[in-house]
Amino acid sequence: MSRWKPDARGRLEKAAMELYNDKGFEATTVAEIAARAEVTERTFYRHFVDKREVLFQPNALVDVLAHATAAADSLAPLEVITHALTEAAPVFEERAELVRQRQAVIAANPELQERELAKQASLVSTLDHALRGRGLDSATAALAAEIGIAAFKVAFDRWINDADQHTLARHIRETLDATRHLTAPAEHSATTDDASFQGQENAP
Repeated sequence: MSRWKPDARGRLEKAAMELYNDKGFEATTVAEIAARAEVTERTFYRHFVDKREVLFQPNALVDVLAHATAAADSLAPLEVITHALTEAAPVFEERAELVRQRQAVIAANPELQERELAKQASLVSTLDHALRGRGLDSATAALAAEIGIAAFKVAFDRWINDADQHTLARHIRETLDATRHLTAPAEHSATTDDASFQGQENAP
């Protein structure tokens, strides 16, 4: 009977995340990842350059963001961003457990955090380019892209720690909606916050 098993790449990724969380990223070797995934080290290197690439492999996110931004209806810049980011949410939601494991590994390693910041910068660049392709001037496009990815980061952190398991798309919409209050008069913001707090106090 053949010992071949399908989806070597997926099994390698799963094995790596488990080991990174159990032993730590630095302490884990490629040999251990390959052994847990039941493949050879040669097979590992056919899919990944090194053990770091398991965490930062290319995915469909950049393409989804670029396409969704370009294809959005005639909307205000932040509405376009909201549309693009919610369209991209399934990229994470379909792999929720692996995404959460990956984030725990990165949070525990400062050098990986630097790489993550570089990845986020590439997403800003993707949105910036796509927005300028819609006819926005460079300053507006750059600002909207920066706000969008900053809001996405907040939404993403809320999602991976959400005990109620609300969708990432919902967190994205709520976070980007909250950015509209940043330019509201202070008195209005205080009133809104007070009303929200009172509502929480009166909640069952």
